[in-house]
Amino acid sequence: MRALRAPVAEVQAGTASTAAGRADVAWDFTRFRAAVNDSFVPLQVTSDHPGSFRGRISHSDAGGVHVAVVDADEHVVERTPALIAARPRHCFKVGMLTAGHGMLVQDGREVLMRPGMLAVYDTERPYTLAFDGPFRNLVVMLPAADLGLPLDAVRTLTAASLGGGQGGAGALVLPYLHGLAEHPEILAGSSGARIARSTVDLIATLLSQELALSGADVDPRARLFADILDFIDLHLGDPALDPAAIASRHFISQRSLHALFQENGQTVAGRVRRRRLEMCRIRLADAAFQDHSIMSIASACGFADAANFSRAYRAEFGCSPSQTRSVLTSTTPITTEEHRNVHRL
Repeated sequence: MRALRAPVAEVQAGTASTAAGRADVAWDFTRFRAAVNDSFVPLQVTSDHPGSFRGRISHSDAGGVHVAVVDADEHVVERTPALIAARPRHCFKVGMLTAGHGMLVQDGREVLMRPGMLAVYDTERPYTLAFDGPFRNLVVMLPAADLGLPLDAVRTLTAASLGGGQGGAGALVLPYLHGLAEHPEILAGSSGARIARSTVDLIATLLSQELALSGADVDPRARLFADILDFIDLHLGDPALDPAAIASRHFISQRSLHALFQENGQTVAGRVRRRRLEMCRIRLADAAFQDHSIMSIASACGFADAANFSRAYRAEFGCSPSQTRSVLTSTTPITTEEHRNVHRL
C-alpha cells in the first residue's frame, strides 16, 4: 500500500456541525479534517498535498444510521488505538466506492476498494483507509448492536471484498446503496427512520449471506443468538416479552441467556427496550400513524406505562416522543439542535 504521509491532525471533535441532509463543503484540507470527524468517529487525517487538497462531505442520519457521501482528493484516514481509547464507539462502517480506488487495512487483512463492491470495517479496532487519487465513497455507519449478527462472525468480514458476485443479496443491496448515495437526504424525511431500518436489514442480510458463502463454521451459540434476536423482533408488541419467556422459548436457562448476550456486548433487557423504542420512533415519524395517539403507539410496541415510556424514550434519543412527532406535523423548520436530538446517533 502506498504510504501517504504529511501533516498529521488528530481532531477529537468536529467543527462543521450541520442538520441532517445538509452538505458540508470543506474545500480546504483543514475544514475537511473537521468535517470528517464531525461526520464519523474521531480519525487521524493526513495528505501528501494539503495545500492543493479539495474535498467535501454530504451527510444525513436517522434511526441511528449515518449516511455520508465523501468526494475528495488523495488522503489517508486512520482510526488509531489512542483515538479509540479517548472516545470509544462501537459501530460498523460499510463503504462503497462509486468512483476511484482505495485501500482498506484492518485485522491483518487489506483489500483494494473499487466501484461495484462493498467493504466493512469496525470502529472499535484500528484501521487505515487510503486513497491515492480523487474518489467518491458512500459510507453507511451503524451501531454494531443493530446488525443483529454475532459480532465475532461479522469481524471475519472486515477488510474483505463483499457483494461483488453475481446474484444473491448483493444484486439487491448494491443498487439500493447506489440510490442512497445519490439521495442521502432521504433519511431526513418523515420516513427516514423506516428507511434507516431497511438499510440495516439489507446490510445484515448481505453480511449473513457472505458468512454462509465463506464456508466458515457457524458456532452453535452464534446461530442461537441470531435466532433469539429474530424472536425478539417478532414479539416486541408482547408485554410479556422478558428474559424468562425468551429463555423458555429457546430451551435454555435465564443464566445462559444473559451470558449469551454478554458475549455479544448487549443485555437482554437493553435489546428489547431499544428495539421497542426504535419501533415507536419509526411510527411516531410515519404519516401512516399520525392519527394514532403517542400512547397507543407505545402500547402496541410493548410499553404499558406512559411515564416509563417517556423517560426511556428521552434517555435513548435525547428528545421526547412529542418532539419526534413534531417533525412530521410542524409546518416550520426545526433548529439544527432539535434535528440532532430527534435523529441522534
